[in-house]
Amino acid sequence: MQKVVENMGFTRIRRVAPIDVSTHGGRAKCLQRLIRLDLPVPPTVALSFETVRGIAAGHVPDLDALIGTFGPDALLTVRPSSEDADWGGPQAMLNIGMNDERHAALSESHGAKVADAVYLRFITSFSINVVRLDPESFGPEVKTPADALRAYYDEMDEDFPQNAADQLREILRSMARAWEGTSARLLRQARGAPADAGLGLVVQRMALGMGPGESGQGVIRFIDMDSGERAIRGRYIRQSQGHPGFVPVGQDNGLARGENCLKDALPEIFDALKEMGEICRLKLREEMQIEFTIEDGTLSILDAIRVQRSNRSAMRVAVALAEDGIISREEAVLRIEPRALSELLHPQLDPKGARDHLVRGIAASPGAASGRIVFSTAEALATAARGEACVLVTRETGPEDIRGMHAAGAVLTQRGGMTSHAAVIARGLGLPAIVGATEMQINEKARKIKTPDGREFGEGEVITVDGSSGWVLAGAAKMLAPGQDDAFQRLLGWADTFRDIGVRANADSRAEAVVARNFAAEGIGLCRTEHMFFEEDRLVVMREMIFSDDPDDRAAALERLLPMQRADFIELFQVMQGQPVCIRLFDPPLHEFLPTDRDGIRALAEALDLPVSVVSRRVQDLHEVNPMLGMRGVRLGITYPEIYDMQARAIFEATIAASEDGDPVVPEVMIPLVSTKREVELVRARLDAVAAAVQAESGVSFEYRLGVMVETPRAALRAGDIAQQVSFLSFGTNDLTQMTYGLSRDDASRFMNEYVNKEVFAEDPFHILDAEGVGELLSLGAERGRQARPDITLSICGEHGGNPESIEYCRRAGFNYVSCSPFRVPVARLAAAHLALKQTVSKS
Repeated sequence: MQKVVENMGFTRIRRVAPIDVSTHGGRAKCLQRLIRLDLPVPPTVALSFETVRGIAAGHVPDLDALIGTFGPDALLTVRPSSEDADWGGPQAMLNIGMNDERHAALSESHGAKVADAVYLRFITSFSINVVRLDPESFGPEVKTPADALRAYYDEMDEDFPQNAADQLREILRSMARAWEGTSARLLRQARGAPADAGLGLVVQRMALGMGPGESGQGVIRFIDMDSGERAIRGRYIRQSQGHPGFVPVGQDNGLARGENCLKDALPEIFDALKEMGEICRLKLREEMQIEFTIEDGTLSILDAIRVQRSNRSAMRVAVALAEDGIISREEAVLRIEPRALSELLHPQLDPKGARDHLVRGIAASPGAASGRIVFSTAEALATAARGEACVLVTRETGPEDIRGMHAAGAVLTQRGGMTSHAAVIARGLGLPAIVGATEMQINEKARKIKTPDGREFGEGEVITVDGSSGWVLAGAAKMLAPGQDDAFQRLLGWADTFRDIGVRANADSRAEAVVARNFAAEGIGLCRTEHMFFEEDRLVVMREMIFSDDPDDRAAALERLLPMQRADFIELFQVMQGQPVCIRLFDPPLHEFLPTDRDGIRALAEALDLPVSVVSRRVQDLHEVNPMLGMRGVRLGITYPEIYDMQARAIFEATIAASEDGDPVVPEVMIPLVSTKREVELVRARLDAVAAAVQAESGVSFEYRLGVMVETPRAALRAGDIAQQVSFLSFGTNDLTQMTYGLSRDDASRFMNEYVNKEVFAEDPFHILDAEGVGELLSLGAERGRQARPDITLSICGEHGGNPESIEYCRRAGFNYVSCSPFRVPVARLAAAHLALKQTVSKS
């Protein structure tokens, strides 16, 4: 009989029926699993993807035979069964087979009220969802089956179909064709479904949930969807058909008492459902939500689906299942998507809270924060000093805004992209940030912003920045706290045992190093020393050095910066005790430390006791047409070697101080923007001389490792030459991407969306590493570097280091570690574990 049924285009779901998710969909497969667990599932038939495609083309299976599998007088329901429930599907249809004759029989067995409700619902649903009649024709004035039958006749000029096979045929055709429709296809593709995704259909015998005795329908789950904690949640409605909804009405001790309380009405069934929930958890290895019907005290299980959950709930559930031995630790790790961790690392908008959207930009740094609008660093510092939260709003940020960013709770810029200054620094600080909000107008003179709908918000008014979605909201939105609980730590600890590539952090201050250490970073892969010079007292000295006319005067000014730098490095070494710290020598062009506005120039002239004209001329002389390609990085270090001499001494003296009370420190010194072997030779000679001098003065020996930041195409191509002089090559993919493409990362956002939409670029290369172009330079550089020096350490330290796609590339290329912003370290740790585990699975 089974083979005969299958050959007719449908399969009766039994223990041994050939049901698979890839051929019949997830719902059909889940129902088979429930049947195998001996749960009371009504008789069910599954139609495969192939059968449903045939129905859409007009080839309907033998419906009389299908209906015959359920026995005489059975009412039926049809539900969609796609491969992934998130892809959606057509609306379920209930009570198929209802007609005048069944209505009369049901009136006698269940009462006229039940019979009328069932028949009226079916006529209305069939008319609107299958025949596509105007819903207004079946409005409030249609109160009885007779009214509905009359409305159907008036619209169709024919009687409502009375034959069950005819009803089922039209329903199956409607659902199959709806799935193939253009709008449905586009919607599911937006949810990640392939273009040729199939739809299965499940035909099931109805369990009415209405009638004499205790009858009703409900859903029950055994965890809280938001927190993942064990708790009974659900809803039971007496004398009800259809999906009862997901309103939580219970606590840990069971469903709340009240009119619809299943626990009080039928304690045996309530206990049976709890037992079934535990069976599903153990055998299906998942937290399931059970949909059930009770008819005259008899329980039927209609379906069970994976409980929808927040990312923090998913984390807790995966860890709990692993700790209970239901799934392996490997599977628990693989169940959590790396990017989902961002929600757990920062405050997030409460999804249940109200939202007043103002403008949208690029979601540059995740998390959310509310605060008063400020337009400058000085205002941010003043607001923070008063103990008030603020949002720094500006056209774009520069190095001089770092102090303001430290003081602010969030950043909003009109310009910029994913690797703009604001985006990179905000991610390092764990600060919510939106950049490239081009539809926002900033009136700096009036101290106001104007949103696309014409509303204006002035300095001091409160807004909310959601760096996870890119939306700016009016007022202070309701927030959820970060979710770095025991489950979070445990899962990442398991991930570390599986990954095979190191993860360091980019950290420029003690505070960032502490965050990196707390997130179990394996050292600092990039410390950008220039960020240490923007404190007010240091900035004055830096400007004095810049205005010095000869090396001795510059050295004298730098001598005042030496103790400050030394203290900075001692703090970093102490926080990261036992872990490597890679310090990049001074990189930016000098003009970034000078004011550009009239008031700033006048203040600087007063501080330096120089005429305004002299200061203005010097600022103009130092201005570079294209700073990216100008005197910065190693070029500055060779032209003004006193700067690197001071930094080297600070590093080496800090090495000695930090080693006194702990493990010996072996600092890693990185030369930026190298293009030639000779540049390295010149800088190395100076560094070695400083190291020898410090050792002679202190009488203490120490070691240091020298490396370069590969961020020019030439450095990648000549990596073999350069590798002979250094211990490590660290690829700065931000600048390497800029130079390879000839793109400014700050300006590219103006056209990047258009380029991606028109498939000029597959993805924004500043967001996802360009494997074909930039990646080839990485591979060439790694290969040539290793040929020249087999023991050389390879890494990337650009913002790409936190992306799973970039980590995958680095693993394949044999890199030793990746380095990323501190708040991206957990994401990188989990992504690396995913990649290693998936590779293990593919090999087995």
